[in-house]
Amino acid sequence: MATHAETHARAQAVMFDVDGTLILSNPALGDYRPLPGARETLIALRAAGTPYLLLTNGSAYPAPEQAEKLRRLELPVDDDQMLTPNNVAASIFHDRGLQRVMVLGVDGVRRALEAEGIQTVPPVAGQSADAVYVAWYPECGMEQIHAAALAVLDGVPFYTASDVPFFATSAGRTFGYSSAISGAIARVAGVEPALTGKPSAAALAFVARRLGVATHALAVVGDDPKVETEMARAGGAIGIGVTTGTTTLEQWAEQGPMRQAHHVVSRISDIFDIGLF
Repeated sequence: MATHAETHARAQAVMFDVDGTLILSNPALGDYRPLPGARETLIALRAAGTPYLLLTNGSAYPAPEQAEKLRRLELPVDDDQMLTPNNVAASIFHDRGLQRVMVLGVDGVRRALEAEGIQTVPPVAGQSADAVYVAWYPECGMEQIHAAALAVLDGVPFYTASDVPFFATSAGRTFGYSSAISGAIARVAGVEPALTGKPSAAALAFVARRLGVATHALAVVGDDPKVETEMARAGGAIGIGVTTGTTTLEQWAEQGPMRQAHHVVSRISDIFDIGLF
């Protein structure tokens, strides 16, 4: 069922969030389960020739590994249809000539950046780096936060994959490490990080370029008004909210103008009922 819809021209392409929109995992990022209608929705879009891709704020795995996990659920997601904040970050680092990056993240974060030609170094005090990047890092301790804060205090540019405190899992709202770690560094260094994931303008622009459409012709589908919908509203895209993740129908209705979805659906396959495709 679709509700409180606004009128728009037809969308030319679609960006999907992952957790709470297409799947739910457990808090340890395992036991992936597709949400009702996810497989059918992607199959229908592919059959219609409508371009789509997935952008998650999860940064623990390189995008091709994440795509493979989804294909095991029979979701039609090619490697080049899967994006994470690491892809956006690597693009930013190349554009700004930041070749050597101090990474506060698990091995999958480092491998993702290195696959894109970025040299990564560990968060050790005194380590030379062109930038500091915070991502999924459950094992992070004060030693690593201290090293990163010292680098930022020395003027090294500071980036984070996500500033979202919680994300949807099968256990409910689950803690997001990137937000907490980057928050600690920011408090010490007095510098806020630049965001590479959603809802950043950089992420939306990256998605639109990859899909080959203008942002106003892009539908952005997700479960969090502070993330996907805010990004869509700020960038002139079409925001579609779902009630299968962090946000209920009543909570969607309570959102302010910049977080109010243009359309809200109770099941992902209901996006075909709103006249955009």
